[in-house]
Amino acid sequence: MNKKTVTDIDVKGKKVLVRVDFNVPLSSKDPNDAIVVTDDTRIRAALPTINYLLEQGAALILCSHLGRPKSPADTQFAMNPVAEALSALLGKPVQKMDEVVGDSVSAAAAALQPGDVMLLENTRFEAGEKKNNMELATKMAALADVYVNDAFGTAHRAHASTEGAARAMRAKGGACVAGFLMGKEMEALGTAVTNPPHPYIAIMGGAKISDKIKLIDNLLQTADKILIGGGMANTFLKAQGHEIGKSLVEADALPEAKRLLAAAADRLILPADVIVADEFSADAKGDIVPVYAIAADKMALDIGPGTIDVFNQELQGAQLVIWNGPMGVFEFDNFAQGTNAMADLLADLAEVGVQVVIGGGDSAAAVKKAGLTDKMSHVSTGGGASLELLEGKELPGIAALDDK
Repeated sequence: MNKKTVTDIDVKGKKVLVRVDFNVPLSSKDPNDAIVVTDDTRIRAALPTINYLLEQGAALILCSHLGRPKSPADTQFAMNPVAEALSALLGKPVQKMDEVVGDSVSAAAAALQPGDVMLLENTRFEAGEKKNNMELATKMAALADVYVNDAFGTAHRAHASTEGAARAMRAKGGACVAGFLMGKEMEALGTAVTNPPHPYIAIMGGAKISDKIKLIDNLLQTADKILIGGGMANTFLKAQGHEIGKSLVEADALPEAKRLLAAAADRLILPADVIVADEFSADAKGDIVPVYAIAADKMALDIGPGTIDVFNQELQGAQLVIWNGPMGVFEFDNFAQGTNAMADLLADLAEVGVQVVIGGGDSAAAVKKAGLTDKMSHVSTGGGASLELLEGKELPGIAALDDK
C-alpha cells in the first residue's frame, strides 16, 4: 500500500477536497432538539491533516457522511453541529453548506481563499453517494484541485465521496492522496498484511465465526498463533466435542470451525476456562469453570483467569500483535474481566516496544473504556475497513489513491 500522502504534493494556493470521517455521536435524533456532538474524537483525529493543509496555504472543502439518513428530510443528521464543533477546535469559522453539490456550493468553493474551511452537507443526503454515482462524484471533484482521503473508516466502501471523487479528480489531472490518519492506518495494518515481523500473534474475539472465517483463513497464512476468545470460542469448543450448555453457538459454522481447527493444527489457541452464568444479564453471577465442565444450564460469557494466563504465555516474545474483537460480554462489568485483562497485557507489551494494533470496532471501544487507547501502538478508526484489510481485500478508498 505504497500510496502518496499529503506530504508528497504541493497544495499552496489550491483548493483541496478532503473526505473526512465526521460520523460522530449526537445528543439527539429529534430534529426539533438543539443537537450537539457528544464525542468529538473523530473530528480531533482529522485535525493533523486539516491543520497541515491550512499551514501549507490550501483552502479546504471537507465532506463526510453522518448517521444513516434516508433522505435530506432527516435533518437530525445535518452537519451543522459538526461544523460548530470543528470551528471550536480550529478556533476559526467553518462555512457550512446546505447541499453537497449545486450552484451555491460551486460559487462558495470558487470564492474560497487560502486558509478558508468549508464543510459540505451530509454526503448521504445525496441518493448517488452510496451508489457511487459518477455524476455526483464528478461534481464533487469539480469543486477542488486536489483530493485527500483521510476517512479510513469508510475506505472499504466504494461510494461517490470515497472512490468516485478520487477517480473523477484523477481524470481531470488532480492529485489523489491520503491524509495523515489514513497514512497511519495503511502503515500499521499494511505491515500486518504484507510484511509482518515475527512472532506475529493475532487475537480474535467477538460473537461470530461466520463474520471472520476469511480473516482467520488469511491469518493462518501470516500469523504464528491465533488466540480465540469471545462468543466465537464457543463454536470452536463445540467443534472439538465439548458440552457448552446454553452458550451462543453458530451451528451453521461448525463445519468451518472443524476445518479451521484441522488446518491450524496447534496454532489456534482456545480458552482453557470460562466464566459462566445462568442468564445473559448484567446482574448475573459468574462462576469460573474449565471448558470441559460447562453445565447444560449455563452459558459462557467471558474467558477465565486460566485462559488469560495461557494467552499471556503465548504473547511473550511477540513482535506484532493484532487484536480484533472482545473476549466476552464486556458491556457487562461482571463479564469484562477477560477483555480488560487483555487490554492491560497488550498495553504492557506496547510499552516495551511490541507493535500492538487494535483493529477498530468493539476492540477499540473496549480499549477506550479501559482508558488504554494512548498506550497502544495503533488503534484503528475503522472496524469494518480494518477487518477487510486484514482479510487481504483491496479497499476501494485506498486503491483509488495515487501510488508513490
